[in-house]
Amino acid sequence: MVPLLLVLLLALILFGAGFALKALWWVAVIVLVVWLLGFVVRSAESGGRKSRWYRW
Repeated sequence: MVPLLLVLLLALILFGAGFALKALWWVAVIVLVVWLLGFVVRSAESGGRKSRWYRW
């Protein structure tokens, strides 16, 4: 009974880690798209001067 519970616990941990990694990949892709859009917006509205689209 104990080995079965250990195997089920290991499967649950690995499934949770896999789901978290997949979610983190989606977050990384969204951040990359926003970052690239910032360059496009900055170059479209800068009017010849270099301005940053972020505050820091």
